[in-house]
Amino acid sequence: MGSSDMPSQGTDEQQDRQELQGQDTGRPASASGRRVIARTAARLRGVRGAAGDRGMATAEYAIATIAAVGFAGLLVVVLRSGEVQALLLGLIRSALST
Repeated sequence: MGSSDMPSQGTDEQQDRQELQGQDTGRPASASGRRVIARTAARLRGVRGAAGDRGMATAEYAIATIAAVGFAGLLVVVLRSGEVQALLLGLIRSALST
């Protein structure tokens, strides 16, 4: 079977367009309609799969961002306490006096 015996993707798309425009392609109408629907459904399934992955990554980034904001808020609360401020101030004074 040579490469000229196998229809290419472009040929299928051309036949799909011709059939949708009502042009005669030499195939029975019911068989050609089923082929158009099957190829179109296959193309749409491929598109939907890729889009689902992108949405999942976006949700993961949103969760990570919310977690980071929560951690930053906790850090601010801890750093504002008197004990931690005194500890940090003592650390800075000893570093500058050396």
